[in-house]
Amino acid sequence: MPQSLDRTKRIFNDLTAACSGSSLEEQLRPRDKKEFPLPKRVPVPNDSTSEGLKARQEFFRKMGHKIEALTGNVPPVPPEQIVGNIESQIGYASMPIGAIGPLRINGTYARGDFYVPMATTEGALIASYGRGAHVISQSGGVTTACVADSIFRAPAFVFNNLSELSQFMGWLLPNIEHFHGIVAQNTRFGKLIDVKTTVSDSTVWLTFEYTTGDAAGQNMVTICTDAICQYIVNSCPVKPRVWFLDGNMSGDKKATVLAFQSNRGKKVLAEVVVPRRVVQRFLHTEPEMMQEFYKVSKRGALQSGGIGVQGHFANALAAVYIACGQDAACVSESAVGMTNLEVREDGSMYVSASLPNLTVGTVGGGTHLPAAKECLEMLGCAGAGNAKKFAEIVAATVLSGEISIVGAFSAGHFARAHATHRHKL
Repeated sequence: MPQSLDRTKRIFNDLTAACSGSSLEEQLRPRDKKEFPLPKRVPVPNDSTSEGLKARQEFFRKMGHKIEALTGNVPPVPPEQIVGNIESQIGYASMPIGAIGPLRINGTYARGDFYVPMATTEGALIASYGRGAHVISQSGGVTTACVADSIFRAPAFVFNNLSELSQFMGWLLPNIEHFHGIVAQNTRFGKLIDVKTTVSDSTVWLTFEYTTGDAAGQNMVTICTDAICQYIVNSCPVKPRVWFLDGNMSGDKKATVLAFQSNRGKKVLAEVVVPRRVVQRFLHTEPEMMQEFYKVSKRGALQSGGIGVQGHFANALAAVYIACGQDAACVSESAVGMTNLEVREDGSMYVSASLPNLTVGTVGGGTHLPAAKECLEMLGCAGAGNAKKFAEIVAATVLSGEISIVGAFSAGHFARAHATHRHKL
């Protein structure tokens, strides 16, 4: 969806400001492994023995990472410390967590070589993403840019007729500036940046758009929007017949065309150019075959009514969200997006992913839980000031999976990989 020139300028200024000490062009440039050597890969990735597990744990300990919660060496969190995270608690789920990397990222906020924790019970998933990360790193790294950051809530006001609706709108428009003060009274971190209207018969949806700092922000925008609605209903001379805090237009925890065309959460773009020799060596196929598969995949997505065209965004999102204490239900909206793949004139392969709805945060929610905190610390993303960095790491991980799955289908290895890594019944 097109955006205003003022918002475009603000986004570009934010990206430029994030590149402290270098230009935006320099920051996003791929880094050759000869000039900037890659760190070691996660050791013995296919060793499923206790010795293999210990070797990988020792690898991360030697790097200075605290993994006591991940290795089960801390007691369960007392229920008093997770008030606000769960009700009627009966225990804890035990979920295996693996890691891929190094994944080289040349981003506006994320820059470096990362080992990404992923929680899953699907055999072949970690192996696949690890392969994609290796392909990216051998190609100089993935370029990422967080180009938008906002989240919204859309209450609905129902009137008896159009006359009442027009009177309501006549009162509302001059009073919108007052809403900023209401938001400031209810949060230190959230800011109201826009109010959009959608009218159908005698009903109006008001879409309140916010920035929420380093929190994912769902609770924050709910509380602030409710306070604004209470003010509207109590102050407006024309009362709605009924009103609802959300009229199902916000796209919260569901895939929508509206969010796909604009953004809900953090919109991140990721791209990489993979040399032909890297495709041949590590994906065992050719760029042209991967492009042919992508063309077929795009047609299949269009005919099946998909929102966007992509292979399996949800796999990476669910695995990273669970490992890092995010709201896993937001995968439903975060997995809407676009993958693009094309062969360049020199025979290299350009691959990109656009993710307009990454609803992620590095404070609040489950990010304070011990294992989630250790995973965020592993990425250098724990606490305030890191949400956009984390979003770019998530997008880079998603792109790793897109490259690997297209490569697997193109080489005819997809079924073989799952047969090799599946849980044997």
